[in-house]
Amino acid sequence: MYWNRKEAERIVQEALREDLARAGDITSENLLTDSHQSEGVITAREQGILAGLEIVQLVFEHCSSEIFFKQLISDGQRVSPNIEIAELRGPTREILKGERTALNFLQRMSGIATRTDHYVKEVSEFPVRITDTRKTTPTLRMLEKYAVQVGGAFNHRFGLFDAVMIKDNHIAASGGITEAVEKITGKISHTTKIEVEVENLSEVKEALKAEADIIMLDNMELQKMREAVDIIGDQAIIEASGGITLDGIKEIARTGVNVISIGALTHQINSLDISLNLKERTG
Repeated sequence: MYWNRKEAERIVQEALREDLARAGDITSENLLTDSHQSEGVITAREQGILAGLEIVQLVFEHCSSEIFFKQLISDGQRVSPNIEIAELRGPTREILKGERTALNFLQRMSGIATRTDHYVKEVSEFPVRITDTRKTTPTLRMLEKYAVQVGGAFNHRFGLFDAVMIKDNHIAASGGITEAVEKITGKISHTTKIEVEVENLSEVKEALKAEADIIMLDNMELQKMREAVDIIGDQAIIEASGGITLDGIKEIARTGVNVISIGALTHQINSLDISLNLKERTG
C-alpha cells in the first residue's frame, strides 16, 4: 500500500496547526497543570472496517513524546460497538490537544474503508476490480486512497502526473479522440498506458481504432454498456464509471467490464463513530 511517512507527518502538522493556531488549547491549558496525567481508550461505537491507526499515532507523537500509544487491533480489521481500538496514557493537556484531530482522521478513513468494503463484497462473485478516483479531499488524497486499499479495493491514478486519461474536455480541445491519442502517443513513454473516456458506441469504436489501452464507459446505460463490452472484447481494458451506486453495481459487473471506478468511495462517505474516553491516572 502506498504510504509516505514524510507526507503523513506534513498532513498531521498542518492539521494540528489548524486546530491550535497561535494560542494553543486555551481550555485545557487553563484548566489542567503540566503534571496532570490521564489514561484512556479509543473505542468503536458502530460496526465497520478500521483504517488510520498509524496517522493517529503520529498525531499523538507530534503532541508529546511522553504519550504512550498502543494499538489493540490493526487496520483492515472489522470492528463492532464497544470494541477497544487503542490505549494511550500521558500528559492530559497534550492528549486533549490531539484528540479531535486524531479522531477526525480515524473516523473518516474508517468510513472510507467501510464504504469500500460494501462495494467490494457486492461484486465479489465477478472478476472485476473496484477502484477509487481523484475525487478526494484536497491535501488528504494519500490517506483516503490508503483507506480505499484497506477496504479491499484498488487505487486509480494518484494524480494527473502518473497516468494518461483523455477525457471529454481533452477530446473537445484536441479535435477528437483519434487526434488526441495520436498527439499524445508521440510525447509519452512507450510504457505509459492511454485511457480514453467515451460516452457512446461511436466513440467506443473510435477509441478502439485509435488503439487506446483502456476505454472508460462514462455514464453509459446498461444495454449500451453490454454492447460496448461485446465490441471491445479483449482488445482493451474496459472501465465503467459515473454515478455508480451500491444498488446498481452488481448489474454493471455482470456486463463483463474489467474495472469499476467509483468517486463515492471517497467523496460521499459517513465517518465511522469512534470515541476517545479518558480517566485520570492515580498511580
